[in-house]
Parts: sequence; structure tokens; C-alpha cells
Amino acid sequence: MEERFEKVLKIAQGHTVCIQTHDYPDPDALASAYGLQELLRRRGIEAEIGYFGTVDKINIKLMMEEFDIKPMSEQRRKELAEDTVIINVDVQKNNSNLTDMRGMERVCIDHHPWVTNAEYDIVIHKIVGSCATIVTQLYEELGEEIPPMVATALIYGLKVDTRNLCSGVKDEDIAAFAKLHKLADHSIIQRLENSSLQISDLRAYGAAIQGIEVHGGIGFVHIPFDCPDGLIASVCNFILALDTVKIAVVYADRRGGMKFSVRSEERDVNAGQLISCALKGVGNGGGHYAMAGGILWAESVPLLGDNVDLAIRNRFGEALEEVRD
Repeated sequence: MEERFEKVLKIAQGHTVCIQTHDYPDPDALASAYGLQELLRRRGIEAEIGYFGTVDKINIKLMMEEFDIKPMSEQRRKELAEDTVIINVDVQKNNSNLTDMRGMERVCIDHHPWVTNAEYDIVIHKIVGSCATIVTQLYEELGEEIPPMVATALIYGLKVDTRNLCSGVKDEDIAAFAKLHKLADHSIIQRLENSSLQISDLRAYGAAIQGIEVHGGIGFVHIPFDCPDGLIASVCNFILALDTVKIAVVYADRRGGMKFSVRSEERDVNAGQLISCALKGVGNGGGHYAMAGGILWAESVPLLGDNVDLAIRNRFGEALEEVRD
């Protein structure tokens, strides 16, 4: 990775640099962008963090305050030059959750399965539990000390994305956690972990409690209103905690279509493959083994017939058989 990072520095030299996460950054994406921003600064490259969505989750807002993360404004995004160097972090180009930004996507740092056909100049890619693990490894391989605040952000992102080291964990994640644990400010982590739910979130949890249906070990929840990606994912984790649920599928209405979050505890069921198969032809989706997300396009909703929920259950049931085969 050291050699590839040196190439990143050469590409970035003399250009405006933007570290772009997916549109609704989660703690892992935000921590990884923040850690990379500091690493580039140490090598003489000033970079800005950018994304197109909004931050609604209280723990993400608190995270941005704690680490003084200032994302690029909408006006600033409009002013970017065509030769701006875009570094995609925790996401790949052509993902449904990545809005195209003015500039050239030349670098990708990601931990999800590689599904894009985009041609990057440099790719730093590993299938690990979190992107924060890759950024931690970059610091180590470059011989850079990890500042306490960066370590705190990275370990929080790692913990959230692996559900406290219980999901999709590799040996590299454990090693990164051990490294970061010694450096992090755990009082900040405690504040972040204790500030993950707002009163307004209870509507989504109420919809889950009232409307959950379990079929063949899959727990389905339809949230009949729009809500942030992070909240949909949180409800998905909540449903997965039920003893009869091994796979959770949660979807919320959004701009005429639907936004999906999927979780899997089945060893032979890859969540990313499951949602990709289930939404084929009517949307798109992807992710890694335990966690995934996707979009059902608005124009596809009429194709599902009068009972949309039944059609979605059938699609996931058929996809489950195909993925297992």
C-alpha cells in the first residue's frame, strides 16, 4: 500500500483534492475520510471531505462536532474544477449511493466487494470489516503515528461497521482495533455510543415493531415514510436481533421508490449478493457479506403489482434460493 499511496500523492500534487464518501456517510466512511485527510495533510496535501446527502443521525452530527469535520458546502461543490482529484472512500463509482461530483475519480479506497467497472488510476482495496481498518494500515505502513483524535474516530467507525467486532471481521480488523484501542479517547466513544437515538427515530422503530413479518427466517419491515439511510440500517440491526430472524430486510419509501437495508447472519448467504439478485431489473444494490443496501427505482414500483410488499418478499425468497445454490 505504501507504493500506491506515494502514487496518490503524485496525482494529487498541484490539484484541488476532494475525499468523497457515499451520499449518506456512516461512521466508518466519515472516520476513514477524516483519517485520510489528516494523513494527506502530513504529506503536504490539503484535501476537503465531500458528500451529497444530509447527515440526520445524531451520533454522526456529534461525531462531526467532536472531530471538527467540516464537509464541503454545496456552493463549493459547484465551484470545483474539472481537474479536481476525487478520492472515493468507503464506496465505488457507479454505486447507487454515490452522486457524481465534478472532477475526476482517480483513487478508490474501499473494503466492499469490487463491483464497479470504473477505471481508477489507483485502487487500495481489501475485503475487511471496515474501511477504517485500511486507513489504519496506511498509517502503519507509512510509519506515521496515529493522532489520538484520528484513532478515536477510526476505532468508532470500525466498531460500528463490524457491529462491535461481531460481523464480517477479519484478522486485520482485530489487529487495527488493538492498535487503535491504545491510542483512542474512550470517553468520546462512550458519548458517541450513548447518542445514537433521537425521539423522531421512534416512528421508524414503531413501524418495525408493528409491521414486521418473518418468512423462512427472513424478517421483513416496510417503513411507510422516508427516513435517513443510517436509521434504516439501525432498524435492520434491531430486527436481526430477534431470535427467529437470520436475515433482515428493511425498506423505506423514498421519492416514489424504496431504499433498502439488508443484514445476514447466515453463513451461506451473502447480503450483497442477495439484494443484488432480489432487485435485479427493478433497482440495484450491493454490499459485503453481512451488510448491504440498495434502491428500488420509482419507475419499477408499478411493475410489482397491487401488493408491493408481497412482491418484495417473493423476490427475496427466490433470490435466497439462488444465492444458496
